Amino acid sequence: MTENKKVITVRGLTLGDGIPKICVPVTAHSLSQMEEQLKKIRITPHDLVELRADFYEGDPIEELTALRAALPETPILFTFRTKEEGGERSVTLNDYAALNRQAAGLSADLIDLEYNRGEDFVRGLCQKLQDAGVKVVASFHDFSGTPSAEKLTELLCRMQALGADVTKAAVMPQSERDVLTLMSAAVEMKEQIADRPYIVMSMGALGGISRLAGTLTGSAVTFASAGSVSAPGQMDAAFVARARSLLAAD
Repeated sequence: MTENKKVITVRGLTLGDGIPKICVPVTAHSLSQMEEQLKKIRITPHDLVELRADFYEGDPIEELTALRAALPETPILFTFRTKEEGGERSVTLNDYAALNRQAAGLSADLIDLEYNRGEDFVRGLCQKLQDAGVKVVASFHDFSGTPSAEKLTELLCRMQALGADVTKAAVMPQSERDVLTLMSAAVEMKEQIADRPYIVMSMGALGGISRLAGTLTGSAVTFASAGSVSAPGQMDAAFVARARSLLAAD
């Protein structure tokens, strides 16, 4: 494992300490639907919540404010996933930056920034968000395939170099070997490269094993469902919690 690897802590939750944390998404279109999703989240094992603000049909800041009021102690990852990255809505770069800066000034603990928005753009926005007191997750998505292990580690390294607190790569496998490629890249990060927490996953049903293998691959967070899913292949959070306990046992 790389020496002097940083961990980050938000609201008492530490990422990067070797134990994969469970993140469940809120994918509500309205505040009333959010309340229904929260009923399930409250009785489902989880460590943090991802607000997928692109699903919301109103002002995402309104939704973030309501979610913080409902979950005052829970770490919240604010994500506005653009349509270009598999999300629900398209926005201009300026609106994307403004929205994330608003979220940083309110009650988000972590904010997801899409690496494919451009390195210079992400670097500058990352610094502004960190100056506002939040942690930044730089994320890369490929919904059509899986890059080589070398390309994946290069991408994660480039996101480290941008200054993100956490790096993330989510890719779509076309074969069993693709899943192993993603996991092999993650182990390389764990043993040789990573100097901060990272998150990796192979999406879809084929990649499901990667969502359970954080203790092996070093992935700091696994995304799981509390009734609603935000990406292909997310498993039931209660099942993931049981698997995590078994895999982490001495």
